[in-house]
Amino acid sequence: MDTLFSTAFEHLPNPTLIIAGDRQVSFANKAAITTFGAIIGKDLALTFRHPNILNAVDKTLASGSTETGELSIPGPLAQVFELHTISIFETPASQCVLLLLEDKTKVARSEEMRVDFVANASHELRSPLSAILGFIETLQGPASDDEQARTRFLGIMGREAERMNRLIDDLLHLSRVEMDEHVRPKGHVDIANTIQNVFDLLETRATSKSMKLKLVGSDQPSSIKGDGDQLNQVFRNLIENAVHYGNPDTAIEVTIEQRNNPPNELKNGISVHIKDCSNGIEKQHIPRLTERFYRIDSARTRLENNAQISTGLGLAIVKHIINRHRGRLKIESEIGVGSTFSIFLPKE
Repeated sequence: MDTLFSTAFEHLPNPTLIIAGDRQVSFANKAAITTFGAIIGKDLALTFRHPNILNAVDKTLASGSTETGELSIPGPLAQVFELHTISIFETPASQCVLLLLEDKTKVARSEEMRVDFVANASHELRSPLSAILGFIETLQGPASDDEQARTRFLGIMGREAERMNRLIDDLLHLSRVEMDEHVRPKGHVDIANTIQNVFDLLETRATSKSMKLKLVGSDQPSSIKGDGDQLNQVFRNLIENAVHYGNPDTAIEVTIEQRNNPPNELKNGISVHIKDCSNGIEKQHIPRLTERFYRIDSARTRLENNAQISTGLGLAIVKHIINRHRGRLKIESEIGVGSTFSIFLPKE
């Protein structure tokens, strides 16, 4: 191949291959080798067993036509490519195909997430709405003169309406967080003061369960570059969860730790560890806790007498806020002992 074209193809961001007339891969750029491994000199069918790509290449070799299609590669992290085949070198003796693969995995995943999100949101809103409509119908009919039933049903309707209100608030909050996720915050936040403000807010709830809120390391400098309202939301969500799921007569310990030259991080920062004494979380649930609407025990969280039914969005909001701050979230838990939610936030 001409050196100029070879250099140009080599630096293309998407996988680019040249397929010879016998369907052997005669050239693959860096992106193709990184994605598919050492494929030069191999038959195309040994690397791509998908009929779409083989049919497209065969048609271009046979007729010189330009073909397009989609290629899905299954695996633990499935990939989706849009493929284009172009005939090059017009003489039959040197007929080749230029195969361009444009990675559409992120687009496909985003669309899948959007569809799932709409479906889940519709379901989550429909459940309390159906309950409210059902109780209204009952109160207008069989229970219209039953004072005891009316009081009970109105109480349930109030809780379901509050659940819908929290869900809508969280959906709007999540939407705003995602919209600004790529923009670094410009303000400065004192983490110790923020956590203390959350303690003041949740003190009454913790006291009702005879729980103590402890802050360790508050005497250290804890100012970082960040969005004060969003970080307040992060610590409120996590500490509120610790109070909700923690066992009575226990302590919730929040530790602020300076991290200078932390491993696997490019910048110095601050770590915050939120440790509770609870029943713990089974390991298979931990990787999915930050997914939208994911609940460990949906039946338990939907009990009628639970005034604080989870919307399933709290940890998703936490994840996106931490991402905006270029931070990291780590969750550790031991059954029968408790859970620790650790956050690393860079100072700048």
